[in-house]
Amino acid sequence: MRRSEDASRLFDNDKQTVIGTGGRAGFATQERHDFAAIRGPPMTFKTPIRDMRFVLQHAAGFDALEKTGAYPELSDDLLEAILEEMGKYCDQAVAPLNEMSDQNGAKLENGVVRTTPGFKEAYAQYIESGWGSLAFPEEAGGQGLPQALAVALVDALNGACMSFAIGTTLTTGAVKALKAVGTDEQKQLYLEKMVSGEWTGTMNLTEPQAGSDLSAVRTKAEPVGDGRYKISGQKIYITYGDHDMTDNIIHLVLARLPDAPEGTSGISMFIVPKVHVNEDGSLGARNDAHCIKLEEKMGLHGSPTCVMSYGDNGECYGTLLGAENKGLKNMFIMMNSARLDVGVQGVGVAERAYQRALAYALERKQGRAPGVKSGEMVAIYEHQDVRRMLYSMKALVDASRAICYANAVAYDLARTANDEEKRQEAKALEELLTPISKAWSTDRANDVTSLGVQVHGGMGYVEETGAAQHMRDARIAAIYEGTNGIQAMDLVGRKLQGDGGAAARAFVQNVRDEAGILKAAKREDLQHIGQRLNAAVDALDASTDGLLGLAKDDQEAVLAGAVPYLKQFGNVAGGYYLGRAAMAAALSAHEGVGDKDYLESRIAIAKFFADNYLTEAEGLTASVLSGALPRLDPEKLSA
Repeated sequence: MRRSEDASRLFDNDKQTVIGTGGRAGFATQERHDFAAIRGPPMTFKTPIRDMRFVLQHAAGFDALEKTGAYPELSDDLLEAILEEMGKYCDQAVAPLNEMSDQNGAKLENGVVRTTPGFKEAYAQYIESGWGSLAFPEEAGGQGLPQALAVALVDALNGACMSFAIGTTLTTGAVKALKAVGTDEQKQLYLEKMVSGEWTGTMNLTEPQAGSDLSAVRTKAEPVGDGRYKISGQKIYITYGDHDMTDNIIHLVLARLPDAPEGTSGISMFIVPKVHVNEDGSLGARNDAHCIKLEEKMGLHGSPTCVMSYGDNGECYGTLLGAENKGLKNMFIMMNSARLDVGVQGVGVAERAYQRALAYALERKQGRAPGVKSGEMVAIYEHQDVRRMLYSMKALVDASRAICYANAVAYDLARTANDEEKRQEAKALEELLTPISKAWSTDRANDVTSLGVQVHGGMGYVEETGAAQHMRDARIAAIYEGTNGIQAMDLVGRKLQGDGGAAARAFVQNVRDEAGILKAAKREDLQHIGQRLNAAVDALDASTDGLLGLAKDDQEAVLAGAVPYLKQFGNVAGGYYLGRAAMAAALSAHEGVGDKDYLESRIAIAKFFADNYLTEAEGLTASVLSGALPRLDPEKLSA
């Protein structure tokens, strides 16, 4: 944990005793120096620039973007410079806010949302440095760089402070929807300031009765005859629905027109600004759109999750975005962007949990080396089980990062590759990886942050160490933007059955090819990785064939196997990308290029992943193909 500037919150310097917060009286008489020894060193987060660059270049295939010619200024030097500046901003301006955001979160005061102290200043620096515009086209006020760099920024920001970072990604999704389907007038009014980050954006989908099933949306939009619509209704769980960091917030709201058909086919999307924008771009009157409550959450206390009320006074107005009754289609423009970003949120918070656990394990002394009965205690890092947990954390972070970065590179290539065939191949990969990026990475973030608590032992369960915050913050990522079960259903439905398994089989073949390359390597550790990868992809192939066979007459059985199939696919994808990176590391080490110790660590992590997670993938086929669950009488399931 980074020691608070207000040290008296933790320590009473006169009495030399710990002052527990939140009524944690169990530590109130603990000697200060003893507690410090248990608590471990101060936590200083550092954006993992070297890992991010290595994964981009050697696992995700970032170099292919330079070859398209779509990014004339893109080079290794530019990549290095952007990542370095990204790291400086996140480490210096954002990371110090993380613990504070947990302890002093957003507040609703007299109808105004106040963010954690320091958020407003950090966000002003975000705008000034141009981070929000990184990957948007120059004609929209952006810098015209690849989406993969924006995804790396999401990674870095979420490692620094997830509560702060989440607000930036919602704006990104809103910009993409506005850019795709907005009128020229709408783009003129809103786009430039949203791209720069001067104004933020939101997604307003969920209502008390309409969560994952948006067919139940009841918010109304009544035309008033001048191109505007009167909006009335309530939305819940609106991230950054109100805050004090910008002058305006542009809400994208799902609502129904008076004559709209029932179900999702009758949903439209509307631009509803917090403050009306005049024709010349200046701000006008306040709109009748207000936050009436902040949700009290398990984690992400610094992120204002709002209950939004539209038209309480009958004076909330918006304009139609896109065509009538096509709101669901517009929503998916935002949602697909958000799903990859949420996967990367998992990567970032898991990275921070890993860094904290590693720092603690290197400093915390407990027990002695195996076979040693007396003498000094050793750092817990020396114990095999602690190292197993740290290796697990690191391997899962690296694999998640590689999958998400590869997803982002595919997104870019789908739009910039030099010929149509390559663009189609990249698009198929992008769509295939999106549910895996979102669900597998966030499930693994829950695993990693839980392991982080375990590494800390009893002190992990105590809030002062900070390990528990990561676990609490990470938990939501598997739930929002479509629960991970929904992602799995998407994978076995639209993604697998939509093209008859073509994209999945193409991916399987790429994995087989990489396994062959690894098995043919001179190093035994690479050969071992290749053998594990080959066995795992055989299991994935069997699952894929089995699900496609079941799909002909038993969709219930397909859906029953969806979650284990996604996990199996993610394990194989993680092993594939880490295997590619291990091969690149081995070649560089052989040629004497780069830091040999670092390169060898890339191979060691890939081997650990192969032994622990590719082997797990082999055993999942039976679960994938086990069939639909029976409908038991609920009363017989109760006590």
